Amino acid sequence: MCVAALYDIHGNLPALEAVLQDVRQADVDQIVVGGDVVPGPMPRETLRRLLDLKLPTHFIYGNGELAILAQMAAARTGSVNYWGTTSGARPPESIVEVYRWTAAKLEPEFEPVLARWPKTLKLEIDGLGLVVFCHSTPRNETEVFTRLTAEDRLVPIFEGLHAPVVVCGHTHMQFDRTIGKTRVVNAGSVGMPFWRVRRALALTWT
Repeated sequence: MCVAALYDIHGNLPALEAVLQDVRQADVDQIVVGGDVVPGPMPRETLRRLLDLKLPTHFIYGNGELAILAQMAAARTGSVNYWGTTSGARPPESIVEVYRWTAAKLEPEFEPVLARWPKTLKLEIDGLGLVVFCHSTPRNETEVFTRLTAEDRLVPIFEGLHAPVVVCGHTHMQFDRTIGKTRVVNAGSVGMPFWRVRRALALTWT
C-alpha cells in the first residue's frame, strides 16, 4: 500500500494541484490530509477539491481548522475561545482578519465537515506497521519542534505511542529523524513550504 501525506495546504489550490499530479504518478492507494487545509486564499475551492478526490482520503485537523471553527462559533456567541497559537494568545490583527474572512467564506457549508475531523489517525501500512498521523504532535496541534530540537525533550511525547512511525507537519519544514525508538517524519507543507524555496511533494511510502 502506498500512502500520500499532504500537510499544510493553506488554501493554495495551484500548489495542491501540482502535488496531486505527483500523487497520481506515484500510484498512491490512499491519502492522508494532515491539517491546516485552511486558512488560505482559496479555502472553498481547496476543500471541495480534496473532498471530491476519487482515492480514499482521510482528514485530521490542525490548528488552522480549529481557529476557523472558533471564528464561526464566535459569529454566534460573540467571543473567540481558540486562536491556534502555541501560547494561546490572540495573533496579530492581520491574522485575525484572515481567520474571519476564511470563516465567512466557509460557513455554513463546511463547518460540519471541519468539525468531524479527528485529532489523530492510525493506519497499518505494509512495511512500516502502525503509523500515527498528527498535525504537530499526538498530544497537541500547536506544539513546535524541528529536526534540531533536543531528543530528550521529545521522547516523552512519542515513547508511549507504541508506533514505529509518526507523521506530522505544522512547522512547514520537512525532516526525517528518530526520537527514541520512533521514526518521526515531518511531511512539510504543500501550500507554504519554509526552509528552502521549492515545490512541496507528497510524502509517500511503498
